[in-house]
Amino acid sequence: MSNFQEKSTFIWNIADLLRGSYKRNEYQKVILPFTILKRFDSVLKHSKKEVVKFYEEHKDSFSIDEMRVPMQDFLYDEEENPLNFYNVSSYTFDSLLDDPEQIEENLNLYIDSFTSNVIDILENFKIKDQISRLAEADLLYLLMNKFTEDNIDLSPKKVSNHEMGTIFEELIRKFSETSNEEAGEHFTPRDIIKLMTEIMFINDENLNEEGIIRTVYDPACGTGGMLTSCEEYIKKQNSNTNIVLYGQEINPEIYAICKADMLIKGENEGNIKGPKSTLSNDLLPNNKYDYIISNPPYGRDWEIDYDKVTKENEEQGYNGRFGAGTPRKNDGQLLFIQHMISKMKENEKSRIAVITNGSPLFTGDAGSGESNIRKWIIENDYLETLIALPGELFFNTGIKTYIWILTNEKTSERQGKIQLIDATEEYTKIRKSLGNKRNTITEEHITKIKEYYNTIENTDKIKIFDNTDFGYTKVVVERPLQRNYQINNERLDNLYSIPAFKKLAESKNKNPEEQQKEEKKGKQKQQEIIESLKTIGTDKYTNWDQFEAKIKQALKKYDFIKPATIKQIILKLSEYDETATIVTDKKGNPKPDTELRDTEKIPLQKDIDEYFIEEVTPYYPQAWMDRKKDKTGYKINFTQYFYTYTPPRPLEEIEKDIEQITQEIRQLIGDI
Repeated sequence: MSNFQEKSTFIWNIADLLRGSYKRNEYQKVILPFTILKRFDSVLKHSKKEVVKFYEEHKDSFSIDEMRVPMQDFLYDEEENPLNFYNVSSYTFDSLLDDPEQIEENLNLYIDSFTSNVIDILENFKIKDQISRLAEADLLYLLMNKFTEDNIDLSPKKVSNHEMGTIFEELIRKFSETSNEEAGEHFTPRDIIKLMTEIMFINDENLNEEGIIRTVYDPACGTGGMLTSCEEYIKKQNSNTNIVLYGQEINPEIYAICKADMLIKGENEGNIKGPKSTLSNDLLPNNKYDYIISNPPYGRDWEIDYDKVTKENEEQGYNGRFGAGTPRKNDGQLLFIQHMISKMKENEKSRIAVITNGSPLFTGDAGSGESNIRKWIIENDYLETLIALPGELFFNTGIKTYIWILTNEKTSERQGKIQLIDATEEYTKIRKSLGNKRNTITEEHITKIKEYYNTIENTDKIKIFDNTDFGYTKVVVERPLQRNYQINNERLDNLYSIPAFKKLAESKNKNPEEQQKEEKKGKQKQQEIIESLKTIGTDKYTNWDQFEAKIKQALKKYDFIKPATIKQIILKLSEYDETATIVTDKKGNPKPDTELRDTEKIPLQKDIDEYFIEEVTPYYPQAWMDRKKDKTGYKINFTQYFYTYTPPRPLEEIEKDIEQITQEIRQLIGDI
């Protein structure tokens, strides 16, 4: 076996051993940790003898973790990469098979002999639970034996760190598909990662500085693919750059894989935090970063984070991460974006690349949490570019997605502006679908999209807008209360929608007989009220005060009817009538008709009074604006800015097609 695809397929096929003893959606609980364990064993073979020898000589003086420093001279793999972990047991994957009867006990001892960073990884897989279960099913020896076959050599010379990461991702994708899980929760296709990485670092001259240190962070890091991509890109630009990677992941198994991958690569695996939710448990609370990149979960409920997030919002405001607001509970993408912005450096340039679906761009009206968050992002001039991507790029969904590029330090020509890029046609079909992924973004497409980014002018694929172009003022438009009033059966039926009237015939008595009596008595009371109202007659009134006096007189014996309910009764017995007298308050100002209340969304760049005179007054001369209720909103309806009108086909052409199809149907029927 020479490539990662063959190796991942071989490992995948090992899962066949588990059939019958495990459900298909449980296979990954075994295969993933044993793959990692096999990789660790392969990496440590080169230094194994010296480590065991040192341990036996000094085990009474040092704990396992304390031996790292004195052993550092020989802690290298066969490719001479330094190691930050080891195993002090004399066992190896191969030698464990020499004693089949004691394999469970010996394997547990082998696991306990790792350094604590590896034990943390394996514990998140709950590997000892699986070992016990495998042993009970007589599968442990068979599984270990499969993992020692020659064609699954995972040594550094045979499988690079990059290839090992790819194997992990491929296995996770396959397991997720078979168990109907959302593979996209765990990792992002590499073509998308590459595009996001290159756009985030585009034109970044700071990467060429000698001996610089750069930090990269992913708050939903999955298996660490985005972090790895960023490191590889920076190293290609400047091999002398010191890259420090940070991340947090909520899923225990995926967190364990990411941490294992970092450990194998010689990174500081302690910078990978989890398994906790970043939104409610930021495990890197004081850190700020140069680059932040992520693919947070789409449309996922954040109810588990609700209490802590809302508390931070209310108590800390803009001193916390969520000062701009909170979105509805069924989608936390804008919470992640706020969190990422909070991680930008205060006096230095930071850049963010984040991918979302369309919801964060336009969901939520003015005054909503979503709109307020967009308002804060745009008015602070953080949003630099939005890139619309093709559909069917992800393994778990075919929906279209958008890359957001945000920064706290825009170049002069981009200040106060937002660039929209339509890259929906920049893709190539792949030969074989991978889940929902049917399209890929090639190097050619990435180059094209980067050209779009560097073009700061309007074209058919690029639109440049001022920040304020996406904002609007939502104004409440009132019209006067102007109605006629009449007692008739149709309008009397409306009374049953009044809560106080409806409640008369309801009972909370738990005794069925008493409940029935109370409800019957209530219905009689309702009918009495209706009969009293009928004494007013069927004349139509056009003056509120006159009709109100009639209503009060008819209902004066019902002292339990409150003034607010009287008002509701009058409204239910009325309908709009432009010839009726306008109802006014004590100062002579017209009262608004809540049923006629409307709103207008007026672009920020337009004068509100002028807009109202031009667009509303000609149709409703008596209308006015209640400016106390003004709300500012922001929305980016991406599609409308690139919409191209396509005229329908001529009617004659459509009729001709219909006639042709009709003839074909007749012929088919005749043949039958």
